[in-house]
Amino acid sequence: MTPSPLRVVVAKPGLDGHDRGAKVVARALRDAGVEVIYTGLHQTPEQIVAAAVAEDADAIGLSVLSGAHLTLFKRVLDLLAEQDASDIVVFGGGIIPDDDVVALREMGVAEVFTPGASTTAITDWVREHLAHQTPAGPA
Repeated sequence: MTPSPLRVVVAKPGLDGHDRGAKVVARALRDAGVEVIYTGLHQTPEQIVAAAVAEDADAIGLSVLSGAHLTLFKRVLDLLAEQDASDIVVFGGGIIPDDDVVALREMGVAEVFTPGASTTAITDWVREHLAHQTPAGPA
């Protein structure tokens, strides 16, 4: 049986209304064979985690340009833990200072892509770091 495609929820948490980057990443992932669920603008961490759990996602990709990245990523990670869904990998990107990238990684964010990251780098990372999570299906 062919393995299921990777499933990634791409989300724009908070009040940030700039979603072009998230849409570009979502399309690049889709074009790379990843099944993408894009949640749209102004999502709460609760909505994002609910979507990821309902969609049986392998990962959540957050795009944050508002400066609220530490709070929003932490809330998503906490909600995943509360729902026994910490196996869902969280990665993201946006306008994030280097010191905050370190803090995000320390709290459990798997990868952070800052401006200038290519879509190839993002799709390659997703394939390399999430491929092990794709179930092989029945033998």
